[in-house]
Amino acid sequence: MTTQTMSPSNWKDSKRYLWILSATIPALMFVGWGLYAWTGSELGFWFGFVFLYVIIPILDFAIGTDQENPPENLVPVLEDDRYYRVLTYLFIPLQLVAFVWACWMVSSGQLGWVGLIGLTLSTGVLGGLGINTAHELGHKKEKLERWLSKLTLAQVAYGHFYVEHNKGHHKNVATPEDPASSKLGENFYQFLPRSVIGSLRSAWRIEKERLARLGKGPLTLENENIQAWLMTVVLWAGLVTAFGAMIIPFLVAQAIYGFSLLEVVNFLEHYGLLRQKEANGRYERCRPEHSWNSNNIVTNLFLYQLQRHSDHHANPTRRYQALRHFDEAPQLPSGYASMVLIAYVPPLWRAVMDRRVIEHYRGDFSKMNIYPPAREKYLAKYGSATMA
Repeated sequence: MTTQTMSPSNWKDSKRYLWILSATIPALMFVGWGLYAWTGSELGFWFGFVFLYVIIPILDFAIGTDQENPPENLVPVLEDDRYYRVLTYLFIPLQLVAFVWACWMVSSGQLGWVGLIGLTLSTGVLGGLGINTAHELGHKKEKLERWLSKLTLAQVAYGHFYVEHNKGHHKNVATPEDPASSKLGENFYQFLPRSVIGSLRSAWRIEKERLARLGKGPLTLENENIQAWLMTVVLWAGLVTAFGAMIIPFLVAQAIYGFSLLEVVNFLEHYGLLRQKEANGRYERCRPEHSWNSNNIVTNLFLYQLQRHSDHHANPTRRYQALRHFDEAPQLPSGYASMVLIAYVPPLWRAVMDRRVIEHYRGDFSKMNIYPPAREKYLAKYGSATMA
C-alpha cells in the first residue's frame, strides 16, 4: 500500500468536488438530446454510448493515474462526511427522470432506427452504470441505502445482483465456485451466460437457504430477490401504462445491454486469479492480489473508485472516497472503460491479459483459476513448470 506522507492535519481530498461527476451520468442522456436538437442528427442519441467507449478511454489516457491514499486515521471522518453519501443518493432521481424521458422519446414516434438504437444503447449505459451506484449503496449497513440499491437495479431488471453480489460473490470471489469470477482462457462470450445464469441461481439459493433457517419458504415478500424484482415490475408496468406496449422491446433491450455492462466489468475484475486452498480445505482469505486494479482517475471518478477493487473486497462496507491503492495488487494496463473494449475482442484480450496472469503467478498454473476446456492448451503452450 502506498504510504501517505502528507500530514493528516493538512490532508484534503483533492477530488472532493470532482466526485460530482459520478452523480451526473444521467445527464449524458440529455446532452444527447441537446446534440440532436442542435444538429438535427439522430446520432446525438448515441452520445452516452460514445462517452463510455470513446471519451472516457481518451480522458483516462490523457489524464493518467492517481495512487494517493487518505491518511488512515482520517478515514472515519471521511466516511462520515455526508456530502459523499448525498452524491450517491442524487444519482437515483436523476436516473429515474432520464429513464422515463427515454421511454417517452421512444413512444413519441419521432425517432428513426438510428435514433432508436442510439437511445437504447445510451439508456443501457445509464442502467449499467446505475448498477455501480447500486453496488456502492448495497454494501452499506443503513437500511435506506440498501433499499435505494434495489431501486437503482429496477431499470435493468437485475435486482438479484443485490443478493448474489453481497452474499455470494464476496464469499466465493476468485474461486471456481464463483460464477462472477472469470477464468484464464475463458472469453467474455463464454463467461456471460455462465455468470448471468449462475448468479441468478446463486441468488435464489442464498435466499431460499436463509429463509429456510427462519422456517419459511422462498415465495415470500421477505425474499430480497422478490422485493427487488417487484420494483422492476412496478416500474416497467407504470411505464408501459403511461407510454404503451410499444416500449416493451426497448425496455427489454436496454436492460440486457445494461446488465451485460456489469458482467463485462465482472469479467475483467478477477480474470485468472485464484485464492488457494488451505490445509483445512477452505480457501484463503481474499487479499489484494486476488483482484485486478486500476488507478486511472477519470474512470474512478465516474465509478466511485470501483477500480480500487482489492480494498473493496477486503473492506466491503468502506465507502468509495476512502478506498485505497495497494502496491501488491495486480494492475490492469488501462482503466475499465478501455479494458471493456479489449474484452469484447477475445484474441486481443488474451494477448493483453494472459501473460499478465502467468507472470503474476510466475508460471505456476496450479495457482491460476483456469477455464477447464482450455487447461490442456495452456499447459501445452506454456509448459507446466513453475517460472523462476
